[in-house]
Amino acid sequence: MKYFAVFLPMLNYEKSQEYRPQHLDFLAKQRSAGKILANGKFVDGTGGLVIYMTKTFDEAEELVRQDPYIIHGARSFEIHEWAMVSDVFTQ
Repeated sequence: MKYFAVFLPMLNYEKSQEYRPQHLDFLAKQRSAGKILANGKFVDGTGGLVIYMTKTFDEAEELVRQDPYIIHGARSFEIHEWAMVSDVFTQ
């Protein structure tokens, strides 16, 4: 399994507010499916971050493109494969 850090910069604040419930539901479903390690918003209001766990970059991108924030133009996205180092999690 690989980790992908996905930045979700704010494009449209009003759309982000409108589609937030659907976005959070989408994330909860992906977390339940074992596809998300962690997620959260930036406290300065500029967007958020999701850490996806998938086998490939393409799989991560496919999931990101299903996010209501992306579908409705509330946020853009940037994906980076992430080499996580942590004493908290085991692989």
